[in-house]
Amino acid sequence: MQVEVIPSVPNNESKHYLRVATNTDRQNALSFFYIGADNRSIKSLSEMFRSGFITENFEAAKSIIRSDRFNNQIDAIIIDIPYNANALRELQACLKAKGVHYTTPVIYNAGQLQGSNTNLAQDHLVDDIIDLHNWQYDFATKISFLKKAKEHSLMAFNTELKIKASTNFFKRAFDIIISSVILLLALPVFIVIGLAIRLESKGPIFYNAKRAGKGFRVFSFYKFRTMEMNADKKIDALAHLNQYDANSSGPKFFKITNDPRVTKVGKFLRNTSLDELPQLINVLKGDMSLVGNRPLPLYEASTLTTNEFVERFMAPAGMTGLWQIKKRGKSDMSTEERISLDISYARNSNLLFDLWIMANTPGALLQKTDV
Repeated sequence: MQVEVIPSVPNNESKHYLRVATNTDRQNALSFFYIGADNRSIKSLSEMFRSGFITENFEAAKSIIRSDRFNNQIDAIIIDIPYNANALRELQACLKAKGVHYTTPVIYNAGQLQGSNTNLAQDHLVDDIIDLHNWQYDFATKISFLKKAKEHSLMAFNTELKIKASTNFFKRAFDIIISSVILLLALPVFIVIGLAIRLESKGPIFYNAKRAGKGFRVFSFYKFRTMEMNADKKIDALAHLNQYDANSSGPKFFKITNDPRVTKVGKFLRNTSLDELPQLINVLKGDMSLVGNRPLPLYEASTLTTNEFVERFMAPAGMTGLWQIKKRGKSDMSTEERISLDISYARNSNLLFDLWIMANTPGALLQKTDV
């Protein structure tokens, strides 16, 4: 890594500086603008990105943005200093004046927001909040999604922000009430299913995996275990049985009819959808909603972040949704059809639409399926 140190503000204190870090060996061509002074973050970003600007504070950052040295080819602005609402708004105004704000994601390090009573993403001051020191996933994929999300927001969603905010409030309240009631009533069912799983095969009762939900936020996803142990490691060996078109240049989904990894108890749980009851915990936590688009495994989700398909992540992850009631149990489903249904829900979601989907879900559950 080569580092060039340049004073950012003439006659200013020495701690206000700009560093340009480049790594020409990286295949990833993304460029970052880091505002902070954490050496761990700087090292990680320098390894993940090809080039970037680094400065310590908002004042120096604004000076750099106004300078001729700064260009509009920055792929992400990452802020890693204590929260200051006024300074952040001034930075946003500076970015807008340079034409950067509208297409470049602004990310805040969650560790710098401890004790601050604010929601930056909700206030539209930043595009996402992540923990830089515990981020275990592909940063390039995350940024690719955020850039596409900003483009869609700019083109289609700005006029609907107030309506969406009201809808989201009632949707969340509905989710909390219903999921709490069902969890209490279903407790005996949880116990019976847990015993059946353990009697048939060794291993955990619950299946816990990482999934991508709304805004490509990664969370731990819960289901009753329906497959033999280490089933995820056999995906490559069974790829030839995938019912979806495995076009390497497009989005990927994975599903096998009569999957040999599914246990006898697991098959019953899947056909009755009882395996999905633990997702009520995800709903209660706020990871998911009762109605939405299915949360995707990361290897599937990462293929949907580079084009118009990204719009399906504008909707929350859900236990049931438009795709389930339209296509459940059908084997003639193309990848494009499934994504089209997800996007349709993202564009038209509201509480009445959710209630209609929930009313049609019981009929879909009775259909034989191997989803």
